[in-house]
Amino acid sequence: MYETCSGQPHLAFSGNASYNDCAMKILTTIDHLSQHAGQQVALTGWLYNSRSSGKIAFLIVRDGTGQCQCIVEKSSVAEEVFERAKSLTQEASVRVEGLVREEPRAPGGYEIHAVNVQPIAPSVDYPITPKPHGIDFLMRNRHLHLRSKRPWALMRIRHTIIDAVRRFFDSRGFILIDTPILTPSAGEGASTLFEVDYFGEPVYLAQTGQLYLESAAMAHRKVYCFGPTFRAEKSKTRRHLTEFWMVEPEVAFITLDELMGLAEDFVSSIVEAVLSDRQEELKTLERDIAPLESLKRPFARLSYSQAVDILRGPIAQDFLKGEMERLQTRINEMQGNITKMEADLAGARKPAQQDMLARQIQEVRDELGDVQEQLQHIPEHMEIVRNFRWGDDLGGADETVISRTHDRPVFVHHYPREAKAFYMKVESEDQGKTVRNFDLLAPEGYGEIIGGSMREDDLETLVSRIKEMGMDPEHYAWYLDLRKYGSVPHGGFGLGIERTVAWICGLKHIRETIPFPRLLGKVYP
Repeated sequence: MYETCSGQPHLAFSGNASYNDCAMKILTTIDHLSQHAGQQVALTGWLYNSRSSGKIAFLIVRDGTGQCQCIVEKSSVAEEVFERAKSLTQEASVRVEGLVREEPRAPGGYEIHAVNVQPIAPSVDYPITPKPHGIDFLMRNRHLHLRSKRPWALMRIRHTIIDAVRRFFDSRGFILIDTPILTPSAGEGASTLFEVDYFGEPVYLAQTGQLYLESAAMAHRKVYCFGPTFRAEKSKTRRHLTEFWMVEPEVAFITLDELMGLAEDFVSSIVEAVLSDRQEELKTLERDIAPLESLKRPFARLSYSQAVDILRGPIAQDFLKGEMERLQTRINEMQGNITKMEADLAGARKPAQQDMLARQIQEVRDELGDVQEQLQHIPEHMEIVRNFRWGDDLGGADETVISRTHDRPVFVHHYPREAKAFYMKVESEDQGKTVRNFDLLAPEGYGEIIGGSMREDDLETLVSRIKEMGMDPEHYAWYLDLRKYGSVPHGGFGLGIERTVAWICGLKHIRETIPFPRLLGKVYP
């Protein structure tokens, strides 16, 4: 769109239409500046940061699509324009008009030499300043923190992951089925249910859409659901949220091997999409993308029994000893860096340098606390894995050990039946000791991102399993109907979006992966 200097739109009937620089400007966004080099444009956005001298002002403007440096020279603009540019405060909304020039050193590779700066609305005492802030402060101000560069990059990567999810299943003929959020019974463990009063009757926030999705698979063969799920786990680990998003495909007439193959293709397609579309955002996060680029199929496959052998054997002990040494070395390095930066801060005179050093010190201190906490738990974990009992479910720390011993994602399949949900298909070839299920563990120690299984398709066995778990078959009458009327082999899995974002982005805590995280004791904003 073209605009006249009055701000009114002017329709151009030709893409090659010429225009007078003073009379007409192109209204554009930062992500399209490369298309307008040498042209006069108008941008609307917010002031991210600025600095100025007596003769020139540098404005870093963000508009939701990126950041752009806008240069305002006192000798080239009216005096009131330069004064407006100098007086802008952080996060004030603004309109900037000027000439687009290529500049490799500028954010995005282009900058604007402004001829006019027009404030739209003020921003007074914006709380998230360039100075360092603790994570608790940032989470309390999450509604504003989303504007900062790091969460901005993360949300764009999250968007690409979600888009890749939908594209993958849509391209393979899956039908999207919206499953209910309010359910009358448990889909997973009853101890992690959020109870809600439903007109005087107790119902629960959904832990999974799977049970309802199975009925849809009997109608459409290949289906998936995608939505929020809820787990009332009283856990404060860096891997847990009480509200998260999960995509769950379900397929009729499929085998366990085929289901793992589907998961393998699915995860590979997501990583490929992020590497293709979000290189700049990954750079912003300083993510080492080499492990993502080297992701190759087939993924590793281990039985649960093989995973137990790893945990109880020398591989796990040697790994944990190496982790202790690595973490202690890292702690020593960070403590040395903090000492040096504190000395530099004491001698710094320029406010900008003081702010930068203070921010860096805070970041290193935050990381130091995390690493010290990890080191503290390793001796305990060494004892746990040494005495790991066949039949126990794998915990997060166990998954970390197994995934760290592989350079690619690893499937762990055929868990003990006692450790898994009632709906998983009992394995007949080992006298029912295990179920036909799998977890997919992401590499680099990120652990489980997918859990899946074949579903029990035999009516009598399913009723027995429900009773075995201490539940009432009457509460699952509709679910049992699926086994009465044309039961078939079928299976599916669930992928947690937030854990996948954390792995692909190389994050230390899952709270950064969702716009407004819900954690134990945290529901604001």
